[in-house]
Amino acid sequence: MEGGVRNICFIGAGCVGGPAAAVIAYQNPQIRVVVVDQDKSRIRRWRSAHLPLYEPGLDYLVRVSRDGSREFSFLNQPGTTISSSTTAACESNPLQQDIRDEEQQNNRIAVQARHPNLLFTPKFEKSIKEADVIFVAVNTPTKLKGIGAGSATDMTAFEAATNTVARYAKPGAIIVEKSTMLMHRPSFGFEVLSNPEFLATGTAVNDLLHPSRVLIGHSKLPSGRRAAHTLRSIYASWVPNDRIITTDVWSSELSKIVANSLLAQRISSINSVSAICEKVGADVYEVAACVGSDPRIGDKYLQAGIGFGGSCLKKDLLSLVYLAESLQLDEVGDYWRQVIKMNEFQRDRFSKRVVRCLNNTLVGKKITLFGYTFKAGTSDTRDSPALEIIKSLLEENPREIAIFDPLCNPALIREEIEGLRKTCDTNLGLVEIIKIYDNPYKACAASNAVLITTECEEFQNTSVETNRPATAPKNELVDPRPLSTPKPTEQEVLRLHQFLMSVNPSSNLGDSDPLRRLIRPPPCANDCPDCGPQAHARSRCGDSDNYRSKNRLDWSKIVPLLAMPKWVFDGKGVIEPNSLIEIGVKVESIGRQGI
Repeated sequence: MEGGVRNICFIGAGCVGGPAAAVIAYQNPQIRVVVVDQDKSRIRRWRSAHLPLYEPGLDYLVRVSRDGSREFSFLNQPGTTISSSTTAACESNPLQQDIRDEEQQNNRIAVQARHPNLLFTPKFEKSIKEADVIFVAVNTPTKLKGIGAGSATDMTAFEAATNTVARYAKPGAIIVEKSTMLMHRPSFGFEVLSNPEFLATGTAVNDLLHPSRVLIGHSKLPSGRRAAHTLRSIYASWVPNDRIITTDVWSSELSKIVANSLLAQRISSINSVSAICEKVGADVYEVAACVGSDPRIGDKYLQAGIGFGGSCLKKDLLSLVYLAESLQLDEVGDYWRQVIKMNEFQRDRFSKRVVRCLNNTLVGKKITLFGYTFKAGTSDTRDSPALEIIKSLLEENPREIAIFDPLCNPALIREEIEGLRKTCDTNLGLVEIIKIYDNPYKACAASNAVLITTECEEFQNTSVETNRPATAPKNELVDPRPLSTPKPTEQEVLRLHQFLMSVNPSSNLGDSDPLRRLIRPPPCANDCPDCGPQAHARSRCGDSDNYRSKNRLDWSKIVPLLAMPKWVFDGKGVIEPNSLIEIGVKVESIGRQGI
């Protein structure tokens, strides 16, 4: 593309399009990135201090790219703060002070101000017309009705997006698919590339900033290779060349769904073993640690729990099933369906264990769920196992089901619970007995049992190392200084920002801005729904504590609040059971015999 890429358009401002657009805009200040979405409420939140989703590190990238940034400078030597300090000796010796100031000035790197280059809008036509590259990142859920229901991909939103692209895109524009289309590839007069995302919810920003690979699928025609080269140039501003892989379109898309299917298979495999462990008295976390130490196997995705959720693993498994069955490979389809069946079995087994331990009845009892999102470190609730567990418990007619999640906006949970009216068979007035709390201790008051359904650090009861791997591996943050060039890349500036946040989280320079780079976002309108008294704290304050440890709950304060018989059901392996038993709690954990 002559003159390089100047304008990019993302269609879809969801969990893939929003973070991907933010990272590309941040790493390429010279490129204008516009994100369009027909959901005006979502666009409003992307424009405000209340982003529509929580991902660690996302708020900072959005603010720098969306609002622009101030000029700033820093000392290019390890261990120094942004503002140099002088010693008492220097203060008493003006000549020494002058020498010190000159040395620091010569060792200071200045970074210029940035202009905004990330925009969010509900207006499609102009953004598409101006774009050199158009990323299609719309939702492609599993089809619920018609041929292929339950396994095929619902292409409604994708077809609407591609029809809009075909109508407005300029000649020579490159179309990039972020979702896997497989048998549903559009055919129109543009070069279409496959660029599947390999993001894990909760670490999506880190996955984008430090990808293990960027996969680009293209046609074998010269025009396809040229388009792939153009897309490569966008990623090359921060991704090492050897991590950008080009291949044919089918290999690209199959790589994505096979990768997710294999990850889901590992989870279902260890969960099947957890059921055996409970029967024979083994500890599934000990087993996983031993098995994971085998270098041929590794320890990733061997964490037993209540099963996987989210929008990717199950959807891609079903896509693989549908593809196999479409190719008359029924045995292959049956094999991968069993992975899903095991996931559902694990979730249902946990619910039945709760009811069994509470004398086979929940009538008149209060149950508290710690965690509603499908995994830690995110506000994403799509296909959350917690929701399915709630459905099962509702059929036992409990007095109350209390929900607390440290990252999920209570308003969002209420909306989803309201949707249960349409899907739940019981006539128990189910929504009335489900209550959402923004305080975990209030959620536990007079509760007969606490169920841990998300592996949040806040829920752990000890700092003692266990055999369970950390929920979100964290890269060790080291001071990137001294930098080798007086013009640092945005990646280098970001590493310095992260390091300074980690070593001085309480700096008076600002909770989330140790470089004093950020521009204050525009104030919200008076009727902003996210600023009211019912808004969740995370929604009000953004994610300024991305690089800080989370405050753990004080279980010694929780236990006195519980009603007899005081049960804790650990569905994620985050509790050290003996510590709770000592203070009068009965504990049941996935993959362990009852204690």
